[in-house]
Amino acid sequence: MSITTETDVIIIGGGQAALATAYFLKRKGVSFIILDEQAQAGGAWLHTWDSLRLFSPNSWSSLPGWMMPETEQTYPTRNEVIEYLRQYEQRYHFPVIRPVHVDRVEVEGDFLGVYAGKRLWRAKAVVSTTGTWSHPYIPSYPGQENFKGLQLHSAYYQNAETFKNKNVMIVGGGNSGAQILAEVSKVANTLWITPTPPQFLADDVDGRVLFLRATERLKAQLEGRTVDQPIGGLGDIVMIDSVKEARARGVLHSKPPFSTFTENGVSWEDGSSQQIDAVIWCTGFKAALEHLKSLGILEENNTILVDGTRSVKQPNLWLVGYGEWTGLGSATLVGVSRTARTTAEEISEFLD
Repeated sequence: MSITTETDVIIIGGGQAALATAYFLKRKGVSFIILDEQAQAGGAWLHTWDSLRLFSPNSWSSLPGWMMPETEQTYPTRNEVIEYLRQYEQRYHFPVIRPVHVDRVEVEGDFLGVYAGKRLWRAKAVVSTTGTWSHPYIPSYPGQENFKGLQLHSAYYQNAETFKNKNVMIVGGGNSGAQILAEVSKVANTLWITPTPPQFLADDVDGRVLFLRATERLKAQLEGRTVDQPIGGLGDIVMIDSVKEARARGVLHSKPPFSTFTENGVSWEDGSSQQIDAVIWCTGFKAALEHLKSLGILEENNTILVDGTRSVKQPNLWLVGYGEWTGLGSATLVGVSRTARTTAEEISEFLD
Protein backbone atom coordinates (compact mmCIF):
# COMPACT_ATOMS: atom_id res chain seq x y z
CA MET A 1 0.00 0.00 0.00
CA SER A 2 1.56 3.30 -1.12
CA ILE A 3 0.57 6.38 0.88
CA THR A 4 0.69 9.78 -0.77
CA THR A 5 1.12 13.09 1.02
CA GLU A 6 -1.79 14.00 3.25
CA THR A 7 -3.86 16.95 2.08
CA ASP A 8 -6.61 19.15 3.45
CA VAL A 9 -9.36 18.03 1.03
CA ILE A 10 -9.91 15.21 -1.43
CA ILE A 11 -12.59 15.62 -4.09
CA ILE A 12 -13.80 12.28 -5.42
CA GLY A 13 -15.06 12.65 -8.99
CA GLY A 14 -13.96 14.88 -11.85
CA GLY A 15 -17.14 16.26 -13.43
CA GLN A 16 -18.93 19.59 -13.14
CA ALA A 17 -19.63 19.29 -9.40
CA ALA A 18 -15.98 18.51 -8.68
CA LEU A 19 -14.75 21.43 -10.79
CA ALA A 20 -17.16 23.94 -9.26
CA THR A 21 -16.16 22.84 -5.75
CA ALA A 22 -12.49 23.00 -6.69
CA TYR A 23 -12.94 26.55 -8.00
CA PHE A 24 -14.29 27.82 -4.69
CA LEU A 25 -11.80 25.83 -2.58
CA LYS A 26 -8.95 27.35 -4.58
CA ARG A 27 -10.34 30.84 -3.98
CA LYS A 28 -10.34 30.05 -0.26
CA GLY A 29 -6.70 28.94 -0.43
CA VAL A 30 -7.54 25.41 0.65
CA SER A 31 -5.17 22.60 -0.36
CA PHE A 32 -6.94 19.82 -2.31
CA ILE A 33 -6.61 17.12 -4.94
CA ILE A 34 -9.19 15.69 -7.33
CA LEU A 35 -9.40 11.92 -7.88
CA ASP A 36 -11.17 11.25 -11.17
CA GLU A 37 -12.19 7.80 -12.39
CA GLN A 38 -12.29 8.91 -16.02
CA ALA A 39 -9.25 8.85 -18.28
CA GLN A 40 -9.92 12.42 -19.42
CA ALA A 41 -11.84 15.53 -18.42
CA GLY A 42 -15.58 15.65 -19.02
CA GLY A 43 -17.19 13.64 -16.22
CA ALA A 44 -20.56 12.10 -17.02
CA TRP A 45 -20.76 13.98 -20.32
CA LEU A 46 -18.26 11.50 -21.74
CA HIS A 47 -20.98 8.84 -21.49
CA THR A 48 -23.94 10.63 -23.05
CA TRP A 49 -25.30 9.95 -26.53
CA ASP A 50 -23.68 11.55 -29.56
CA SER A 51 -26.45 14.00 -30.49
CA LEU A 52 -27.31 15.20 -26.97
CA ARG A 53 -27.97 18.92 -26.63
CA LEU A 54 -28.41 21.02 -23.53
CA PHE A 55 -31.63 22.96 -23.20
CA SER A 56 -30.00 26.16 -21.94
CA PRO A 57 -27.64 28.43 -23.91
CA ASN A 58 -23.97 28.66 -23.01
CA SER A 59 -24.47 31.63 -20.67
CA TRP A 60 -26.81 29.48 -18.60
CA SER A 61 -24.69 26.33 -18.81
CA SER A 62 -21.50 27.62 -17.23
CA LEU A 63 -19.48 26.98 -14.10
CA PRO A 64 -18.31 29.75 -11.74
CA GLY A 65 -15.59 32.11 -12.86
CA TRP A 66 -15.56 31.45 -16.60
CA MET A 67 -18.49 31.40 -18.99
CA MET A 68 -18.72 28.64 -21.57
CA PRO A 69 -17.43 30.06 -24.88
CA GLU A 70 -20.01 30.88 -27.52
CA THR A 71 -21.31 27.72 -29.16
CA GLU A 72 -22.11 27.01 -32.80
CA GLN A 73 -25.85 26.92 -32.14
CA THR A 74 -28.02 28.25 -29.30
CA TYR A 75 -27.92 25.05 -27.27
CA PRO A 76 -24.48 23.48 -26.67
CA THR A 77 -23.72 19.96 -27.87
CA ARG A 78 -22.30 17.15 -25.79
CA ASN A 79 -18.85 17.64 -27.34
CA GLU A 80 -18.91 21.39 -26.66
CA VAL A 81 -19.64 20.72 -23.00
CA ILE A 82 -16.80 18.19 -22.74
CA GLU A 83 -14.37 20.64 -24.34
CA TYR A 84 -15.51 23.41 -21.99
CA LEU A 85 -14.91 21.22 -18.94
CA ARG A 86 -11.47 20.25 -20.25
CA GLN A 87 -10.51 23.90 -20.75
CA TYR A 88 -12.01 24.90 -17.41
CA GLU A 89 -9.90 22.32 -15.60
CA GLN A 90 -6.74 23.55 -17.35
CA ARG A 91 -7.61 27.23 -16.91
CA TYR A 92 -7.51 26.93 -13.13
CA HIS A 93 -4.66 24.38 -12.98
CA PHE A 94 -6.56 22.00 -10.76
CA PRO A 95 -4.52 19.10 -9.32
CA VAL A 96 -6.28 16.13 -10.92
CA ILE A 97 -5.10 12.54 -10.63
CA ARG A 98 -6.65 10.13 -13.17
CA PRO A 99 -7.76 7.52 -13.78
CA VAL A 100 -8.43 6.61 -10.15
CA HIS A 101 -11.32 4.35 -9.13
CA VAL A 102 -12.00 4.91 -5.44
CA ASP A 103 -12.92 1.65 -3.72
CA ARG A 104 -13.82 2.94 -0.28
CA VAL A 105 -13.48 5.72 2.25
CA GLU A 106 -12.64 4.92 5.87
CA VAL A 107 -12.38 6.89 9.10
CA GLU A 108 -8.77 7.04 10.31
CA GLY A 109 -8.61 9.18 13.43
CA ASP A 110 -9.21 12.79 12.47
CA PHE A 111 -8.67 11.94 8.81
CA LEU A 112 -10.57 10.12 6.12
CA GLY A 113 -8.63 7.51 4.18
CA VAL A 114 -9.46 7.22 0.49
CA TYR A 115 -8.50 3.82 -0.93
CA ALA A 116 -8.03 3.03 -4.61
CA GLY A 117 -6.48 -0.37 -5.30
CA LYS A 118 -3.07 -0.29 -3.67
CA ARG A 119 -3.07 3.47 -3.27
CA LEU A 120 -4.18 5.46 -0.24
CA TRP A 121 -4.71 9.17 0.26
CA ARG A 122 -5.61 10.84 3.56
CA ALA A 123 -7.48 14.10 3.99
CA LYS A 124 -9.03 16.18 6.74
CA ALA A 125 -12.19 16.48 4.63
CA VAL A 126 -13.65 14.67 1.63
CA VAL A 127 -16.11 15.95 -0.97
CA SER A 128 -17.90 13.21 -2.91
CA THR A 129 -19.08 14.32 -6.37
CA THR A 130 -19.52 10.98 -8.15
CA GLY A 131 -23.01 11.81 -9.42
CA THR A 132 -25.40 9.22 -10.81
CA TRP A 133 -24.50 8.31 -14.42
CA SER A 134 -22.69 5.08 -13.45
CA HIS A 135 -25.84 3.76 -11.74
CA PRO A 136 -28.59 3.56 -14.36
CA TYR A 137 -31.96 2.45 -13.06
CA ILE A 138 -34.12 -0.06 -14.95
CA PRO A 139 -37.52 -0.94 -13.45
CA SER A 140 -38.57 -4.56 -13.13
CA TYR A 141 -41.49 -6.02 -15.11
CA PRO A 142 -43.00 -9.52 -15.12
CA GLY A 143 -41.58 -11.65 -17.91
CA GLN A 144 -38.63 -9.32 -18.46
CA GLU A 145 -36.12 -12.16 -18.29
CA ASN A 146 -37.91 -13.96 -21.14
CA PHE A 147 -37.80 -11.04 -23.58
CA LYS A 148 -35.51 -11.99 -26.45
CA GLY A 149 -34.89 -8.49 -27.80
CA LEU A 150 -32.24 -5.93 -26.95
CA GLN A 151 -32.52 -3.91 -23.73
CA LEU A 152 -30.38 -0.80 -23.39
CA HIS A 153 -30.36 2.01 -20.84
CA SER A 154 -29.95 5.56 -22.11
CA ALA A 155 -26.60 5.63 -20.26
CA TYR A 156 -25.26 3.32 -22.98
CA TYR A 157 -27.15 4.70 -25.96
CA GLN A 158 -24.87 6.34 -28.54
CA ASN A 159 -26.89 6.81 -31.73
CA ALA A 160 -29.81 5.39 -33.71
CA GLU A 161 -27.80 3.24 -36.13
CA THR A 162 -28.22 0.06 -34.06
CA PHE A 163 -32.02 0.38 -34.25
CA LYS A 164 -32.47 0.97 -37.96
CA ASN A 165 -35.65 -0.67 -39.34
CA LYS A 166 -36.52 -2.19 -35.94
CA ASN A 167 -39.55 -1.89 -33.67
CA VAL A 168 -38.19 0.11 -30.74
CA MET A 169 -39.90 0.87 -27.42
CA ILE A 170 -38.61 3.92 -25.54
CA VAL A 171 -39.58 4.04 -21.86
CA GLY A 172 -39.47 7.33 -19.95
CA GLY A 173 -41.22 10.68 -20.18
CA GLY A 174 -38.37 13.12 -19.52
CA ASN A 175 -36.02 15.04 -21.77
CA SER A 176 -33.78 12.05 -22.49
CA GLY A 177 -36.78 9.98 -23.57
CA ALA A 178 -38.06 12.72 -25.85
CA GLN A 179 -34.66 13.46 -27.42
CA ILE A 180 -33.85 9.80 -28.04
CA LEU A 181 -37.35 9.17 -29.38
CA ALA A 182 -36.92 12.09 -31.78
CA GLU A 183 -33.70 10.58 -33.13
CA VAL A 184 -34.62 6.89 -33.24
CA SER A 185 -38.02 7.54 -34.81
CA LYS A 186 -36.25 8.75 -37.95
CA VAL A 187 -34.93 5.26 -38.69
CA ALA A 188 -37.21 2.89 -36.75
CA ASN A 189 -40.82 2.23 -35.77
CA THR A 190 -41.12 3.63 -32.26
CA LEU A 191 -43.41 3.12 -29.30
CA TRP A 192 -43.13 5.66 -26.47
CA ILE A 193 -44.11 4.56 -22.96
CA THR A 194 -44.53 7.17 -20.21
CA PRO A 195 -45.93 6.69 -16.68
CA THR A 196 -48.13 9.76 -17.14
CA PRO A 197 -48.84 11.87 -20.24
CA PRO A 198 -45.60 13.74 -21.10
CA GLN A 199 -45.45 17.39 -20.08
CA PHE A 200 -44.25 19.62 -22.93
CA LEU A 201 -43.14 23.14 -22.15
CA ALA A 202 -44.04 26.06 -24.35
CA ASP A 203 -41.70 26.52 -27.29
CA ASP A 204 -40.19 29.68 -25.78
CA VAL A 205 -39.39 28.09 -22.41
CA ASP A 206 -35.95 26.57 -21.87
CA GLY A 207 -33.55 25.83 -19.03
CA ARG A 208 -33.05 29.49 -18.20
CA VAL A 209 -36.72 29.97 -17.39
CA LEU A 210 -36.94 26.71 -15.44
CA PHE A 211 -33.97 27.57 -13.28
CA LEU A 212 -35.29 31.05 -12.54
CA ARG A 213 -38.67 29.58 -11.58
CA ALA A 214 -37.03 27.02 -9.29
CA THR A 215 -34.90 29.72 -7.67
CA GLU A 216 -37.95 31.87 -7.02
CA ARG A 217 -39.79 28.91 -5.48
CA LEU A 218 -36.86 28.25 -3.14
CA LYS A 219 -36.64 31.91 -2.13
CA ALA A 220 -40.37 32.00 -1.44
CA GLN A 221 -40.17 28.82 0.61
CA LEU A 222 -37.38 30.25 2.77
CA GLU A 223 -39.44 33.39 3.32
CA GLY A 224 -42.59 31.44 4.18
CA ARG A 225 -44.63 32.52 1.18
CA THR A 226 -45.94 30.96 -2.01
CA VAL A 227 -45.56 32.10 -5.60
CA ASP A 228 -47.98 31.74 -8.47
CA GLN A 229 -45.99 30.30 -11.35
CA PRO A 230 -46.88 28.61 -14.64
CA ILE A 231 -46.70 24.83 -14.59
CA GLY A 232 -43.24 23.61 -15.55
CA GLY A 233 -40.41 21.94 -13.71
CA LEU A 234 -36.87 20.79 -14.40
CA GLY A 235 -38.20 17.36 -15.47
CA ASP A 236 -40.60 18.64 -18.11
CA ILE A 237 -39.72 18.36 -21.79
CA VAL A 238 -37.99 21.31 -23.38
CA MET A 239 -38.84 21.81 -27.04
CA ILE A 240 -35.39 21.91 -28.58
CA ASP A 241 -35.23 21.77 -32.38
CA SER A 242 -35.03 17.97 -32.67
CA VAL A 243 -38.10 17.53 -30.45
CA LYS A 244 -40.02 20.18 -32.39
CA GLU A 245 -39.18 18.31 -35.60
CA ALA A 246 -40.44 15.06 -34.05
CA ARG A 247 -43.65 16.83 -33.10
CA ALA A 248 -44.09 17.94 -36.70
CA ARG A 249 -43.73 14.29 -37.77
CA GLY A 250 -46.42 13.30 -35.27
CA VAL A 251 -44.32 10.92 -33.17
CA LEU A 252 -44.60 12.62 -29.76
CA HIS A 253 -47.54 10.50 -28.65
CA SER A 254 -47.08 8.13 -25.74
CA LYS A 255 -48.91 5.09 -24.42
CA PRO A 256 -49.41 4.20 -20.75
CA PRO A 257 -47.18 1.59 -19.12
CA PHE A 258 -47.53 -2.03 -20.22
CA SER A 259 -48.08 -4.83 -17.71
CA THR A 260 -45.79 -7.67 -18.84
CA PHE A 261 -43.07 -8.63 -21.26
CA THR A 262 -43.48 -11.49 -23.71
CA GLU A 263 -40.70 -13.20 -25.63
CA ASN A 264 -41.18 -10.84 -28.56
CA GLY A 265 -42.81 -7.76 -27.11
CA VAL A 266 -45.07 -6.39 -24.40
CA SER A 267 -48.73 -6.65 -23.42
CA TRP A 268 -51.21 -4.53 -21.50
CA GLU A 269 -53.83 -5.48 -18.95
CA ASP A 270 -56.61 -4.99 -21.50
CA GLY A 271 -55.17 -7.86 -23.54
CA SER A 272 -53.58 -5.75 -26.26
CA SER A 273 -49.97 -6.42 -27.20
CA GLN A 274 -47.23 -5.13 -29.44
CA GLN A 275 -44.18 -6.76 -30.95
CA ILE A 276 -40.88 -5.01 -30.28
CA ASP A 277 -37.27 -5.76 -31.12
CA ALA A 278 -35.55 -3.46 -28.63
CA VAL A 279 -36.13 -1.37 -25.50
CA ILE A 280 -34.33 1.84 -24.62
CA TRP A 281 -34.80 2.60 -20.93
CA CYS A 282 -34.80 6.37 -20.25
CA THR A 283 -35.70 5.73 -16.64
CA GLY A 284 -33.13 7.68 -14.68
CA PHE A 285 -30.27 6.95 -12.35
CA LYS A 286 -29.42 6.39 -8.71
CA ALA A 287 -26.64 8.06 -6.73
CA ALA A 288 -23.25 6.33 -7.02
CA LEU A 289 -22.33 5.99 -3.34
CA GLU A 290 -20.77 2.51 -3.05
CA HIS A 291 -17.41 3.99 -2.08
CA LEU A 292 -19.07 5.44 1.04
CA LYS A 293 -20.77 2.24 2.27
CA SER A 294 -17.80 1.47 4.52
CA LEU A 295 -18.65 4.58 6.56
CA GLY A 296 -22.01 3.06 7.54
CA ILE A 297 -23.97 6.22 6.74
CA LEU A 298 -26.09 5.21 3.72
CA GLU A 299 -29.83 5.48 4.26
CA GLU A 300 -32.33 2.90 2.99
CA ASN A 301 -33.29 5.14 0.07
CA ASN A 302 -29.66 5.23 -1.16
CA THR A 303 -29.00 8.77 0.04
CA ILE A 304 -26.95 10.16 2.91
CA LEU A 305 -28.49 12.34 5.59
CA VAL A 306 -27.17 15.85 4.98
CA ASP A 307 -27.46 19.34 6.37
CA GLY A 308 -27.10 21.30 3.16
CA THR A 309 -24.33 19.26 1.55
CA ARG A 310 -22.58 18.18 4.76
CA SER A 311 -23.08 14.68 6.10
CA VAL A 312 -24.85 14.70 9.44
CA LYS A 313 -23.32 11.41 10.60
CA GLN A 314 -19.82 11.98 9.16
CA PRO A 315 -19.14 15.71 9.61
CA ASN A 316 -15.90 15.81 7.57
CA LEU A 317 -17.71 14.54 4.48
CA TRP A 318 -19.63 16.68 1.98
CA LEU A 319 -21.70 15.60 -1.04
CA VAL A 320 -22.16 17.85 -4.08
CA GLY A 321 -24.10 17.42 -7.31
CA TYR A 322 -26.38 14.43 -6.66
CA GLY A 323 -29.68 16.22 -7.23
CA GLU A 324 -32.26 17.95 -5.11
CA TRP A 325 -31.29 16.21 -1.85
CA THR A 326 -27.89 17.93 -2.09
CA GLY A 327 -29.25 21.29 -3.23
CA LEU A 328 -31.62 22.86 -5.71
CA GLY A 329 -30.43 22.22 -9.28
CA SER A 330 -27.14 20.78 -7.99
CA ALA A 331 -27.03 18.18 -10.77
CA THR A 332 -26.96 20.92 -13.43
CA LEU A 333 -24.08 22.98 -14.77
CA VAL A 334 -25.55 26.32 -13.74
CA GLY A 335 -27.14 25.06 -10.54
CA VAL A 336 -24.13 23.42 -8.91
CA SER A 337 -22.34 26.72 -8.26
CA ARG A 338 -24.58 27.67 -5.35
CA THR A 339 -24.01 24.45 -3.42
CA ALA A 340 -20.32 24.28 -4.36
CA ARG A 341 -19.75 27.78 -2.95
CA THR A 342 -21.49 26.94 0.33
CA THR A 343 -19.58 23.68 0.58
CA ALA A 344 -16.22 25.42 0.14
CA GLU A 345 -17.12 28.01 2.77
CA GLU A 346 -18.10 25.32 5.28
CA ILE A 347 -14.93 23.31 4.61
CA SER A 348 -12.76 26.39 5.03
CA GLU A 349 -14.38 27.11 8.40
CA PHE A 350 -14.08 23.45 9.40
CA LEU A 351 -10.35 23.40 8.64
CA ASP A 352 -9.76 26.65 10.53
